[in-house]
Amino acid sequence: MLDTPVFASAAVAAPHRLASEAGRAILAEGGNAIEAMVAMAATIAVVYPHMNGIGGDGFWLVHEPGGKMHGIEACGPAGSLATIERYRGKGYDVLPARGPEAALTVAGAVGGWQLALDLSRALGGRMPLGELLLDAISHCREGYAVSDSELGNKPNELEALKAAPGFVSSFWIDGAPPKPGARRRPEALGAALQQLADAGLDDFYRGDVGREIAADLERIGAPVTRTDLERYYARSVAPLTLKLPGLTVANLPPPTQGLASLLILGIFERLGEARLDSFEHHHGLIEATKRAFAIRDRYVTDPAELDHPPADFLTDAALMREAAAVDMKRAAKLPLRHGDGDTIWMGAIDGKGLAVSYIQSIYWEYGSGCVLPATGIHWQNRGVSFSLDKNAANPLRPGRKPFHTLNPALARFDDGRVLPYGSMGGDGQPQFQAQILTRYRAGQSLATAVDAPRWLFGKTWGAGSTSLKFESRFDPSLLERLDAAGHPVEESGLAYSEGFGHAGMLVKHAKGHVEAVHDPRSDGDSRGI
Repeated sequence: MLDTPVFASAAVAAPHRLASEAGRAILAEGGNAIEAMVAMAATIAVVYPHMNGIGGDGFWLVHEPGGKMHGIEACGPAGSLATIERYRGKGYDVLPARGPEAALTVAGAVGGWQLALDLSRALGGRMPLGELLLDAISHCREGYAVSDSELGNKPNELEALKAAPGFVSSFWIDGAPPKPGARRRPEALGAALQQLADAGLDDFYRGDVGREIAADLERIGAPVTRTDLERYYARSVAPLTLKLPGLTVANLPPPTQGLASLLILGIFERLGEARLDSFEHHHGLIEATKRAFAIRDRYVTDPAELDHPPADFLTDAALMREAAAVDMKRAAKLPLRHGDGDTIWMGAIDGKGLAVSYIQSIYWEYGSGCVLPATGIHWQNRGVSFSLDKNAANPLRPGRKPFHTLNPALARFDDGRVLPYGSMGGDGQPQFQAQILTRYRAGQSLATAVDAPRWLFGKTWGAGSTSLKFESRFDPSLLERLDAAGHPVEESGLAYSEGFGHAGMLVKHAKGHVEAVHDPRSDGDSRGI
């Protein structure tokens, strides 16, 4: 199962081969890493619909060759009709995860593509938008094979998903889930992408595509309006950074959980030396995860609603306090909330060293399940992370941004290496990031670090138990020690499972060549020129 890494002058990595092919083609034509990523993002939105789509959100982390970093927050707020009173009045105690009432936030991903391409042009990018969307449009018109990941997917709340407008007719065949060899041809989505290619990405919000989206959302009874779409723009944001010995790690600020990803690494670093794959290594990361998630769950919300700067949690004093609370012999008992998420992470590095870490999602598999007939767009259910309790950390309110599990990561080493990395997986994202990065720092190759067995603390999709779940390739003696220390060990019985993420890593070495690898747990790969 070990993926063969790519060694090249420029490379991409994605969880679906058609996406990595699209990105490689743009690099081969002289496009830069941002342009390659837009092509990949559009393609994977078509061919991996259970994991993402243009009716969802996205986040960018871009590293220039000179060291400057850019963040792009492309997540939409709650619609103007999405009020606590609306849902309480309809008898809801919690927000529904499927159907029109779950399609309650503006989709930000396309706005993020637009802002990223603005940055690309400032850096010399000149590829026409039509070329960047060409592969995605072709797959819509000519059809694509349903992926193994989608064939094996078992969605949460299946009956509610089937009842969502347009779901069965769009994603199933003759009223049944697709079988191996099935092909799909989303012609309406292809027409919408062609309109964007011709009119520009702004058309998604303030043009003909936006008008059709708004009309369909109104028709099915979703709380997002035409005005909500017209008001939306993605934002440039300053990345969060954390200095560790030999490298600086970057991620995105709230409303993402990027803070938690950095906290895990910062706390773990202060727990002392730990041999790779030792009890101390895994116990330390697990306990750091618990401390990081406790802070995340109290603090991370709409950036306009924050109590104080997130960087306050990343000071040496704050990280030392958290590390001091960790018992290196015993597991702490700490309630965690459940954060599912079916998502894609992708990376790209071009020949000049421009590096991109990108993540795009519709939250749960297939999002709300609602497919808008005029455009073929399926809409996210990210708003389910809001609360109907007005005193909660993330209460529902029109115009408010929801909490996001999405967070793209990037590391810059003191020796000149630049490493975009990340994974899908809801609450698992920070945990998987920490596992693959600590492995690479300890001397493992990219391929070995991504291939190595993983664990997940919390709940996996559809599982009722909060436990410490392991892939089956761990040393049994390690699991025995963790169990004896009080960890709720649960073996998955699988050597490779996408429940433990689709991870990827790329590194631009100081001498100039690029190395890239993507997860054997996915349908993707890495490709270079």
